[in-house]
Amino acid sequence: MASRRASGVTPADERHMQRCLELAAMAAGQTAPNPVVGCVIVSAAGKVLAEGYHVAAGQPHAEAVALAGLGGKARGATLYCNLEPCRHRSHRRTSPCTDAILAAGVARVVYGASDPIKSHAGGGRLLARAGLAVTSGVLRQACEDINRGFISVARRGRPWVVQKVAMSLDGKIATAAGESKWLTGEAARRDGRSWRKWCDAIVVGVGTVKADDPQLTARGAGARDPMRVVIDSKLSTPPTARVLPRQARGSSARVVIATTAQTLTAAQRSPSSALGKRLRALLAAGAEVWPIGAAPLKRNARPSPKVDIAQLARVLAAQGCLTVLIEGGAKTHGAWLEAGLTDELVLYMAPIALGSGGPSWLAGGAVGTLERAPRFVLAQAPVALGDDLRLQYRRAPLRAI
Repeated sequence: MASRRASGVTPADERHMQRCLELAAMAAGQTAPNPVVGCVIVSAAGKVLAEGYHVAAGQPHAEAVALAGLGGKARGATLYCNLEPCRHRSHRRTSPCTDAILAAGVARVVYGASDPIKSHAGGGRLLARAGLAVTSGVLRQACEDINRGFISVARRGRPWVVQKVAMSLDGKIATAAGESKWLTGEAARRDGRSWRKWCDAIVVGVGTVKADDPQLTARGAGARDPMRVVIDSKLSTPPTARVLPRQARGSSARVVIATTAQTLTAAQRSPSSALGKRLRALLAAGAEVWPIGAAPLKRNARPSPKVDIAQLARVLAAQGCLTVLIEGGAKTHGAWLEAGLTDELVLYMAPIALGSGGPSWLAGGAVGTLERAPRFVLAQAPVALGDDLRLQYRRAPLRAI
């Protein structure tokens, strides 16, 4: 859906902002915990003088990259960026972008989305008070969308959560006999792997690790592998699993076993027990083991504490993860959806029907009425990938978070 043109915004403004988004996307999945930002500087005569984008956390911001080397050429120019220039007070990594803009003599600043972090926000107002012409809200929807993970962490304290599933026409992820490779064709599988490059962490349940032994790598040339997280309340991940660092050839990404604090404590107190030996084996295989609180038990439920995924989401945000991709099995998908943590669904539908007996993509979380069922809206038109179809849904508009 196209953004409504803000008052006083020209087609040239939108064209240059679109270029900012293209530049920002070049670093998708590389900048966490920072946002992706692109910048274009245009002379008073309409000539593009410089471009730049933020490459990674700790590196110069997009505005500084674009301004570097321009010298006096930036005086009187217009600077475009998809996110409001920061005015943070800390100089531990980079100087505030507003300082660089003022020093360069830029006459006008145009940005798309406001900075959601209070300690960084207000750059637009500061520049306006300094006498610059400031225009905000250009392609606002697209500018917020490209940084939805950054906005989610800033406003809600947790990452943007995407659940990705490959399924049959009747919602099954395997046959009754457990066969699941491959439901979708190569084009759909390749498209599905591309989400791993964009996300900062992939989360699966231990059942998926045992059943499929996935590597969970991005697999693209030069792609950064995201953090890999296995939800495992009993430390039952096989130490030979391919997802573990000792087995993952060529990947330096962190691998986390998220278990309950109760399980970890028991393993540490009794290192010679079966549980203690499993802990030592996982640590020897290069995994980190995180103690996460146990999820609250439902009324009359049997005492089998599971990992509190809401707390896990907050811990992932504290570790710098802006976007999280759920690739687990039916129980894992059901748990995140039931907890109200799902922001986006990416469904790959294969032109095949598997009938009764096969597992559904979603387990648990039964609702009694249609009114109480989680509802999603179509985020974009369906995309054909060979004979398969990609459907993309969102729980609620981004501006609602």
